[in-house]
Amino acid sequence: MANVTNATGATFDEQVLGADGAVIVDFWAPWCGPCRQVSPVLDQIADEHPGVKVVKVNVDEEMDLAMQYQVTSIPAIKLFRDGEVRKEVVGAKPKGALLKDFEGLLD
Repeated sequence: MANVTNATGATFDEQVLGADGAVIVDFWAPWCGPCRQVSPVLDQIADEHPGVKVVKVNVDEEMDLAMQYQVTSIPAIKLFRDGEVRKEVVGAKPKGALLKDFEGLLD
């Protein structure tokens, strides 16, 4: 899990918007069962794609970020490139489905 970090409102701009390459942001909460299911899948994707960074945002602690990025259901997974959201996925999906959703955006 070399490329997996947690973000707060104070660190989000640097960790996500200013990052080089693809950044997968996982908006989650500790009480969310599907969030706990998809978290290790995102960790695997980060391990298998060295240029990809995974940033986790706890929506209970970072409500302002969740509102700013219009998170209404979790897990909400947003793939950023060059500081912009390029793909959004809501709900837990298996690794193959996520990779298909992110096709062409991870390199």
